[in-house]
Amino acid sequence: MSTPPLNDSPTDRADPDLLVLADTVLTMEPGSVPITDAAIAVADGRITAIGPAATLRAAHPEASTIGGRGHLAIPGLINAHQHLTGDRLIRSMIPDDLEPGRSIFEWAVPAHAAHTGDDDELSATLSLIEAACNGVTFTVEAGTVAHPARVLAGFDAVGVGGTLGSWGWDVAGEPWAGDTVEDVLDRQREVQQLTAGHDRVDGWVTLVGHDLMSDELVVAASDLARAHATGITFHLSPSDSDTAAYLERVGKRPAVHLDDLGALGSHVLLGHGVHLADDELDRLLATDTAIAYCPWAYLRLGQGVSRAGRHIEFIARGGRVALGCDAENAGDAIDVLGAAALAAGLAKDATMDPTVFGAHAALHHATLGAAKALGMSDEIGSISVGKRADITIVDTTGPEWVPRSPDPVLQLVWASDGRSVAHVVSSGRVVVRDGEPTMVHRGALAVEAEQRHRSLIERANLR
Repeated sequence: MSTPPLNDSPTDRADPDLLVLADTVLTMEPGSVPITDAAIAVADGRITAIGPAATLRAAHPEASTIGGRGHLAIPGLINAHQHLTGDRLIRSMIPDDLEPGRSIFEWAVPAHAAHTGDDDELSATLSLIEAACNGVTFTVEAGTVAHPARVLAGFDAVGVGGTLGSWGWDVAGEPWAGDTVEDVLDRQREVQQLTAGHDRVDGWVTLVGHDLMSDELVVAASDLARAHATGITFHLSPSDSDTAAYLERVGKRPAVHLDDLGALGSHVLLGHGVHLADDELDRLLATDTAIAYCPWAYLRLGQGVSRAGRHIEFIARGGRVALGCDAENAGDAIDVLGAAALAAGLAKDATMDPTVFGAHAALHHATLGAAKALGMSDEIGSISVGKRADITIVDTTGPEWVPRSPDPVLQLVWASDGRSVAHVVSSGRVVVRDGEPTMVHRGALAVEAEQRHRSLIERANLR
């Protein structure tokens, strides 16, 4: 392992606000090797230099520091599919032995319908705290937000980045009954205005998906995303029942029909895509449509990923895939490193081939590969000069790191998880220090959460 020379460009000579120190840095740049005894200089929210720790410390003796010996620095992790509202206040409460559909219509929909703006902000804040403490610096909200301004307040409270949309469907039902296409699009336009100029949160067009969007809506929403040069995300085929319902209504499999409508493309991030036929996989590849893969959710909900999932094949054929954690009654834990280990294990076991999709590939799809799936690899996903300073710093002194492996990626993915994260930097700001959020008081929020949990259960009549 070698240390590259100090970068030499005008931005590198700016005085840094912060030096991130680590005995090992994984930049995740293509072809990179671990950098030892290194420092990462951060100024104005950006990475300005990467080089030997001694050199950068001597050049900038006044800079604040974080990390040091016994720490591993990696890019901030990306969670490509997370419901920030609805499930949080009834976390791990929906039984795990319900027939398909009951968890959604008997639990999730009533909970969402009963949510107030205060509930949305608290839920988002709690979820993003957990994500940040597990090393996640960027979260894609999955498209079920009723009060986007309050969720944006949650992002700002914790200090992390992500994408934000608003609840989108035009099929009669709760919580948005009888909406027209224009009603849904107006909500998406409001989010674009709300996030305009935000330095960490991007407005995305979000639809619920499944069987809840008309052809007119999905085409108009996809066009709206293109017009705003932003992304669109919606759920597609997490279970075989979703695909069967779509076939009955439309007469074609979902990805085929959406491609025929012209709604797919490089701006689209599909949530799940578990049950895909050959022609659907071909259409997604041909249109460069990306997938957010949430393996824990499919196991928790019994959706057949070990039997039918084709995510690794999709990746092998050049498809863009990012990892996600879904909701707190699906994947439950907001831990992208845990999802990475599971993705690798499922790939090896399903194929009965230990040579496929190991820890290195899994970490790639939690960092730079995820950023590519989001169309944001110029901003996030790797530790590179000029990119946003999203950095996760792992404590390697715990028992899971003894003795240290010569391959830190193997140890990070297979032996560790989010609990090893010590510090987190988001857009240059330290948002987690020594495992605790720096910008919010977790204890006070926990007291409020217990109160709102009981109130929500009563209002939504959940038993």
